[in-house]
Amino acid sequence: MRPIPLRLIALLAASLAAGCAAVPPETEPEARAEYFETNDPLEPLNRVTYVVNDAFDIMLLRPAAEAYRLFLPQPVRTGIGNVIDNLLLPKTAVHQLLQGKPGMSGKALARFAINSTVGLLGIFDFASDIGLEPQFEDMGQTLAVWAGTTNGGPYIVLPLLGPSNLRDVFGRGIDMATDPWAYLGQGDTVRSLRVTRTATQVIDTREQLIEPIDALRRDSLDPYAALRSVYQQQRARDILDQSPPRRRFFDWRFRPPE
Repeated sequence: MRPIPLRLIALLAASLAAGCAAVPPETEPEARAEYFETNDPLEPLNRVTYVVNDAFDIMLLRPAAEAYRLFLPQPVRTGIGNVIDNLLLPKTAVHQLLQGKPGMSGKALARFAINSTVGLLGIFDFASDIGLEPQFEDMGQTLAVWAGTTNGGPYIVLPLLGPSNLRDVFGRGIDMATDPWAYLGQGDTVRSLRVTRTATQVIDTREQLIEPIDALRRDSLDPYAALRSVYQQQRARDILDQSPPRRRFFDWRFRPPE
């Protein structure tokens, strides 16, 4: 393996440094307090990524979501969303168990069992009718419970994936590597089903958020800062189990501030 040239290492280091926001001096206490509160040391780089993501959304995702809404009636979209939510429940049950919440884990499994059978593979949400409301957990939340803090580290905007933080980046990687549905069978057909599931989940979620994202862009003086605030507050509520039952795993990503 050829050694990495020192010039390339220096260039990468300089690029990372250029993307970091400088810590305000102690002579500016308000600016310094805001810097640490937002926890966004990579803000210049994050804003560039946000602009790229926003352009991608405007050119591709939003039109696809509008077509999805136009050609599929609401009952069909609801059924598709229910199936997507149902597939998240086994992972949720595991995370709730890891977080020391066996009662909630049992409810997630009961919800999965009811909707997978009586609800015809999750198309119909009969579990909510008997009080088993949807709740979703991920590895980022589990790591937060283990660490005993809602502070997930520096805020990060991921290409295409949107807002995150250092802890959630690791959590997302673990969730992807341990997704139980990724290990059920092999072959082109199975791989096609996985791709279809992911693409449908993205489009279905984006369709639900057409109005909220439009409102965020229209009403916020700084949509980037507004989205960052929404993300950080919502993640804290999720970790503390203070969020109301919700039907989509990604709702927090683009929900505008109230």
